[in-house]
This record gives sequence, structure tokens and C-alpha cells, in this order.
Amino acid sequence: MDFIKKNLSNIIFFAFIIFLFTPYGLPVRAFLIKGVSYVTTRVFNMEIDESQRVSLSTYNWNLSDIQGNPVDFNSFKGKVVLVNFWATWCPPCVAEMPSYQDLYNDYKSKMDFVFLASDDQKKVMKFLADKGYELPVYFQTSKAPEELQTNSLPTTFIIDKEGRIVVEKTGAADWNSGKVRNMLDELINN
Repeated sequence: MDFIKKNLSNIIFFAFIIFLFTPYGLPVRAFLIKGVSYVTTRVFNMEIDESQRVSLSTYNWNLSDIQGNPVDFNSFKGKVVLVNFWATWCPPCVAEMPSYQDLYNDYKSKMDFVFLASDDQKKVMKFLADKGYELPVYFQTSKAPEELQTNSLPTTFIIDKEGRIVVEKTGAADWNSGKVRNMLDELINN
């Protein structure tokens, strides 16, 4: 007991380091990030001002689905599309996944979703199965259009029917918020 009292601060410090910098801490980090993302999504506007929206220069982009079947991004042209770049090892990505699943459940028949995994296919399949997610996951087989290229995870783009980027958000967010749903409803109905 004396040992614990004397070394309590060291024990807490090492526990903090383990949770901060190892895979054991991923759920804790994801939980903390999720809390922050829910607050920021409700406070800050993610939508790009209409005068500053950029249109995709091309839809020529080759993808493959989770089963390895080729998918041409041109098939999404003329629709509202949410494109999310993510990875299983990325705490902010993991934090926002439950909100994506909820949004996808309600909007999958109204718009398209493209979840681009930056990870090994087997790891992605295991992650989705373990969490019970049923999201349309793809892998890049060619370079993304210039307007959708990013080096940050997670990054999400929402593209309107005319191919304009309405949202470009880096970092976790609550994608199932009323604000996002209202914006999507407006884009879908226009």
C-alpha cells in the first residue's frame, strides 16, 4: 500500500501515456473526440459559402467496393454525394462513425455515400463487422479528382447534384445533427 501511495502520480502518468499512445487507448480517445465533435458541429457552420463553392473538374475516379468490384465515380454524377476519407486506426474517424451509420440508415435511399478507407481491406471488413456498421465502403484504385484530394483523416465532402462541393470538413463531426440533416434535405429537394 505504501508503494502505491508513493508512486501514484507515476502510475497515473504511465497509464495516461499508455492510453494516449497505444491502441488500448483508441476507444478512450474516440470517446473524447466524439464529445468535442458533437459540440463543434452544433456551434459552427460546416457549409461553404455559396460564392466560394468549387465544382468538381471531373468525376473520372476509379474505386473498388469492399468485395473488390470496380466502381466508377461517374455513377454518382447528378446526385447528392457524401464522400468521407477515413481509417480504422484514426480516433476521430472512429468517433464519428456512429453518427454516419445513423445518417446513412435514414438517407441511403435519398443520396449516395462513399466511405473511402485508407486501410487494409481485411482490417476494414473486421472493423465494420465488429461494430455492426453497414456503410458502403470503397478503396481508391486511381487518383481522386483534384478538388477531393486530402492528406488529413477524417475529411468529408458533400457534393450537390451539380457537382459543387458544399461541405469540406476535416476532423470529426456529428453528421447526424439536425443542422446536417436540414442541409441535406435542402440539397436533395433542389
